[in-house]
Parts: sequence; C-alpha cells; structure tokens
Amino acid sequence: MKIEILFPEICNLYGDLMNVKYLKKCCPGIELVATSLKDDPLFLTEKPDMIYMGTMTEASQELVIKKLRPYKDRIVQLIEENAIFLITGNALEVFGRAIENEDGTSIECLGLFDFTAKRRMMARYNSLYLGRFGNMDIVGFKSQFTFAYGADENKALFRTIRGDGMNRETKAEGIRVNNFMATYVIGPLVVLNPPFASYLLAVMGAECKELAFSKAAYDVYSTRIKEFSDPNRGFTY
Repeated sequence: MKIEILFPEICNLYGDLMNVKYLKKCCPGIELVATSLKDDPLFLTEKPDMIYMGTMTEASQELVIKKLRPYKDRIVQLIEENAIFLITGNALEVFGRAIENEDGTSIECLGLFDFTAKRRMMARYNSLYLGRFGNMDIVGFKSQFTFAYGADENKALFRTIRGDGMNRETKAEGIRVNNFMATYVIGPLVVLNPPFASYLLAVMGAECKELAFSKAAYDVYSTRIKEFSDPNRGFTY
C-alpha cells in the first residue's frame, strides 16, 4: 500500500506532512513515497492508494503548477477512476482556475475546478475551524492570504459550523469530487480528527486494528469540539 507525497521539500508548511506520517503510524504497512520536483510522479505509472500534497509558499505554488501542468490529463483520469487525493492548505489553489494578485496580475492554475483564489498579502486570515464531514465533526485551523470564489458549493468537502468556508460569504469549505478531497483546513487535519483518519484508512482499504495513540487522539478531539462549539470563544485572530 502506497501513499505518494508530492514535493515534500517545499509542500511542508504547518506540520502538514504529519497527515500522512500519522496514517503510516496507524498502519505501518503503508509505504510513503516522496516525489520531489525533480522526479516523475509515481502516479504517472501507478495508481497510488493515496496522493497527498500540503501547504506551500506562494512562490512554491508557481513551481508546483508548472510541474503538474503536463500531467493534467492523467490527474483528471485518476480522479475519474476514484483515486484518493488529499490536498491541504493552499495546495488546493493549484487545482483551481487562477490565483489573482493584488496588483492585478494573475497566475493560471491547472483549471480542474472552476474557482479563483484572490490574494491579500497584507491581510493574513487566521482562524479556528469547526465543520461537518458526513456525520462527523471536523476541527482544525486556517492560516492563509487568500480566499477562493466561484467553487460549486454542491462539491464542498466540509460544511462549516463555525468559522468561514472558502471565503467569508460561504459555509462551503473545500472540494470533493469522487475521492479527490481538498481543503484550506490545516492542523494537521488528519491528526486532529481521528474519525476522519479512520475514514481515509477505510477508503484506502488499509487493515489497521486501531488508530495510533487512539485514546489520546479521541480525548483531544472531543475537547476541541467542546471548545470550538463554545459561542463565547473567539474564532478569528
């Protein structure tokens, strides 16, 4: 069983690589395959059990877009074949239509999904996040210079309970098409949400008896849900 980690040398902000390292801790039989910017992606010749990409700098986004552009058709094929993608933080913007800068310039992205990210480099958005994925609560954080506009709300990954979605005017957060899952929520997302970790492992078909550090993970998860649900608690910083 393989998880391909795309460009971990630059897509590694906010500790997000722990998303996949935790899954391996839960199921030691998982092989983590690191694909650097100098490598041909594993997904060109195989269908990994999961493809992961995490948060990066704005300059790195341009490098990643340039690297992935020749493989756009293969990525579309994998999504149609229900390959599992987990994309966190601003990595989701790579798959949108464009990233617009404050000076009016624009960066063309892969165009797999019909949304545009708008940067405001002097207005970082930091927030807690509480949402729902199916019948489970999702907790996490956001730290970004962008909001995304135009996404199909029917294809949202999460439904926001407290905090903001893809932008301040929507409660729809992230993108979900088949098993392609992308979200601005960081944390690391998988570590903070043991039910979501269990879901991912089940979709992958991983045979794991229980999550690593299961009791501690669920205790902290329950505490965060209670804290984040408190209407007296501030959410944006």
